[in-house]
Amino acid sequence: MSASKIFRFFLTLLLLGAALFLGRMAWDRYMDSAWTRDGRVKADVVTISADVAGTVTEVLVRDNQFVHKGDVLFVVDKARYENTLAQASAALRAQQVEKGRRTKEANRRAALDASIISAENRETAQFAVGTASAQYQAALAARDMAALNVERTTVRAPVTGYVTNLNVHAGDFAAVGASKLAVIDSASFYVVGYFEETKLPLLKLNDEVEMHLMSGDTALHGHIESIARGITDRDANLGRELLADVNPTFSWVRLAQRVPVRIHIDQQPKDLTLVAGTTCTVVIHHT
Repeated sequence: MSASKIFRFFLTLLLLGAALFLGRMAWDRYMDSAWTRDGRVKADVVTISADVAGTVTEVLVRDNQFVHKGDVLFVVDKARYENTLAQASAALRAQQVEKGRRTKEANRRAALDASIISAENRETAQFAVGTASAQYQAALAARDMAALNVERTTVRAPVTGYVTNLNVHAGDFAAVGASKLAVIDSASFYVVGYFEETKLPLLKLNDEVEMHLMSGDTALHGHIESIARGITDRDANLGRELLADVNPTFSWVRLAQRVPVRIHIDQQPKDLTLVAGTTCTVVIHHT
């Protein structure tokens, strides 16, 4: 055998060995390593709606504006609810006067001699005091509710964050409970990595995590905060006969389910803008 043939033979073996080695490394990397490209940036989103109904008179924010907790977002028909409060306060004062009159009347009858006034009249006067007291308490509750409604005509930001989906303008009618905007809590950003169920044994609580956003090269660092304990079973539906509606599957093809893993971001770089819903690559470093 010539030297050239021996060289080609050993070169072929070398290339074959390198290919097998690289293939095994790729297999370990993609199948046995705790990482996923299916990561999502998320945040707590607070839906804002009016607690009282009425016409929106002022909108004091813009879409995507940064607001602090307690900042005014919009105002709902404050003048009408202030008038209702004035009426409730007047009704309360009237019931207070009535309660005082009934109390004095009952005390005066109680002081009279039994030969002048009957026991029945004394009881009637006491019953009138009880009724007047109850009406006074009802008027007090109505006044407090009217005052609360006046306070809630001013809708404020419940958290510090970013206004999004602004769907309210001056002149709109705000119905109770109808969503008008949302505020993304700026202090609540986290990442959810969707790992295949075959990789769950590789994941432990508090493992260090490195995250790379698709929007840039800056890496985020965090740790595993929790692992979901349940996902939806798509085969758990019921048919018309109340029997399990199970989709047929090929016995030789088994797709691994993906399980959400919540990851806490330890420190967010100041020059990095996080956007809820964007994707990232999540790599677990075992501690």
